[in-house]
Amino acid sequence: MRHLLNTLFITSEDIYLSLDGENVVANRGQQSVARYPLHILSSIVSFSYAGASPALMGACAQRNISLAFCTPRGRFLARVTGESSGNVLLRRAQYRAADEPDSCCRLARNMIFGKVYNARWSLERTRRDHGLRVDDNALSNASSQLQELLPQIEAETSLEHLRGLEGAGATAYFRVFDQSILSGKPFFAFESRNRRPPTDPVNALLSFAYSLLANDCASALESVGLDAYVGFLHRDRPGRTSLALDLMEELRPCLADRFVLTLINNRMVSQEDFEFRGTGAVSLCDSGRKVFLQHWQNRRKTELTHPYLQEKIPWGLVPYIQALLLSRTLRGDLDSYPPFLWK
Repeated sequence: MRHLLNTLFITSEDIYLSLDGENVVANRGQQSVARYPLHILSSIVSFSYAGASPALMGACAQRNISLAFCTPRGRFLARVTGESSGNVLLRRAQYRAADEPDSCCRLARNMIFGKVYNARWSLERTRRDHGLRVDDNALSNASSQLQELLPQIEAETSLEHLRGLEGAGATAYFRVFDQSILSGKPFFAFESRNRRPPTDPVNALLSFAYSLLANDCASALESVGLDAYVGFLHRDRPGRTSLALDLMEELRPCLADRFVLTLINNRMVSQEDFEFRGTGAVSLCDSGRKVFLQHWQNRRKTELTHPYLQEKIPWGLVPYIQALLLSRTLRGDLDSYPPFLWK
């Protein structure tokens, strides 16, 4: 259980929530393990299968406390709301911002700043940890290119130009991504980013990681009351969770990409985990997906210190914290959206 940003996160699968007077009580079996006053909470996000009592759901609805339910793996299930909900005002603020190019650019550039910043530090971590095994000059040059993009991104006022800067950063980053792959070659060699479908094992791993991360971000956004389909950087498209794609940008290098590198470099995946089709498409087979998901869940439980909150949280809560920060920015509680800046 974590209490962050006036939000109670229930991260244990077997916790049942109930109401006792003006307190929410966390129960494991017949034993009460924790309690929190309702008046200090603005929302509750439960990753438990056990659920919550109707009395607590009614109390949360009356007090306009958002109560969201997700699976232990982070998939959004439902949210309890009363007759009138602050989510209406939040979504109206989101829609207004999405209709204003200046607001879109202001929010999107912070997310892209986070992406390029984290991409640079991913390269710097490879240089620091494996300097004798990699082409240090190539990584240093790419890192410098990414560093030079950061002030340009901060000053950019055009969404189209911002997309161009993001593309330039991605090109510089992926040009040297193969340097971070230290084992399993030539099978796990990386030449360039490709998708729809991936045509090599590394891109298959990246695409699968991105799809999981996008689902986590969509669940996080829905849990705080935002519309995952209305974004600021990614244009609206039927069936596409554009805001989730926006939110995940800053998390790609530090969460998805580093996770894929760990799988490869620590020999957690092998050639037997992939399927090769006659069309040239490459994907994980059933056993490969099982291995991937097992390690993904373990990674989500690994703790880090959140750079903005300066509190220890599991990686799996990072999308939810960022979604909360984004919602507070849209409400006007924060002057600007603080991206996740990893080191």
